[in-house]
Amino acid sequence: MTRKYFGTDGIRGRANRFPITPDLAMKVGMAAGLAFRRGDHRHRVVIGKDTRLSGYMIESALQAGFTSVGVDVLLVGPMPTPAVAHITRSMRADLGVMISASHNPYDDNGIKLFAPDGFKLSDEVELEIERLIDSDLSPRFALSDDIGRAKRIDDAQARYIEFAKRTVARNLSLEGVRVVIDCANGAGYKVAPEALWELGAEVVRIGVEPNGLNINKDCGSTAPNALIAKVRETRADIGVALDGDADRVIIVDEKGQVVDGDQLMAVVAASWAEDGRLSAPGLVSTVMANLGFERYLSSIGLTLERTPVGDRYVVERMRAQGYNLGGEPSGHIVLSDFATTGDGLVAALQLLAVVQKAGRPVSEVCHRFEPLPQVLKNVRYKAGRPLDDETVRAAIASATERLGADGRLVIRPSGTEPVIRVMAEGDDGDLVRHVVDDVVDVISKVAA
Repeated sequence: MTRKYFGTDGIRGRANRFPITPDLAMKVGMAAGLAFRRGDHRHRVVIGKDTRLSGYMIESALQAGFTSVGVDVLLVGPMPTPAVAHITRSMRADLGVMISASHNPYDDNGIKLFAPDGFKLSDEVELEIERLIDSDLSPRFALSDDIGRAKRIDDAQARYIEFAKRTVARNLSLEGVRVVIDCANGAGYKVAPEALWELGAEVVRIGVEPNGLNINKDCGSTAPNALIAKVRETRADIGVALDGDADRVIIVDEKGQVVDGDQLMAVVAASWAEDGRLSAPGLVSTVMANLGFERYLSSIGLTLERTPVGDRYVVERMRAQGYNLGGEPSGHIVLSDFATTGDGLVAALQLLAVVQKAGRPVSEVCHRFEPLPQVLKNVRYKAGRPLDDETVRAAIASATERLGADGRLVIRPSGTEPVIRVMAEGDDGDLVRHVVDDVVDVISKVAA
């Protein structure tokens, strides 16, 4: 069955346009509140958000929906997505909600739901919520005496900061380490710098002045130039860039070079393997992980499990096969010993712990392999299914054969827009570029 509202990461779209409207948000609150009713106790939902202007509107609508079906609402305000998942579990809430469109511009927004265990919902639960949204819920409204109450949780930020600090050794000190933190004017703008400071770091803060409209704007993990410039200007030891909801992280070394998620996972994997902390001899990433990364892992006796793009699929594979480390090149790093979803701050702290233990610069610690040349291009189409065309299939087969065993070709439709993504990588950079161009040219002609 095709889902009507939910995509690969909750419900997302342009704020104040379907489906991110106050009326639908209220129905989501009603439907989710009813779907998670378990027993006769007072049910509770944790609602967090990032710093988008539209967050106020969606938060109020969700609050109205939940309380109308008798669910009490705990409001935590601007908080990272992983913090909402953590607080949902630690406060024994019946579900959690994060209002965010992650790394997207301010005029987008989204609604992510978490089960009581802090994990994102299964397809089955999302379909049940959709069925309830489209049904008449008025007969199931709470009686006047049973309407839910709402209150703000004042210590939510402190709870998360303490949690993040406990993910590293008690004796870890960042004394003498100068850290530039770019919070993307987003959800982590208070908690991330504070956690680093409490661990002893000298913290230089940028992207910490949200105004509702500047989230992810020329800052954060998707736009690291501001962080690179500040690291060089302040001669910092490391730069840390979060995205709008702080569930992903990109690192900049002391030379101003960007360290992506593949290199980060390589560092953590090697360290955890050495310390006997990996629950399985490898980790999980997506089809976009660089082939150089996979070869590095193989050289230290670890395997790479690949999934479709999306941290949701990474987490599903980790849970199914017992891995405690996974992530994506974009910087979604999932450390399931600590968190149920990607956590940019916790991932950064794990890296800092390795750097401190090694006593070497970030540029040395984080350069574990040479990435293979990788080219990614997008092809926009108007309608239909271009990948089903025989000409396109033939071009893909030819490209795969040309790359051979020393390369990879990944063709995938976007889950959020009418775009086909064409990615290739291999030892021969010129061949990779030609292969991508040839495939893109064929798809473009068919899609025109």
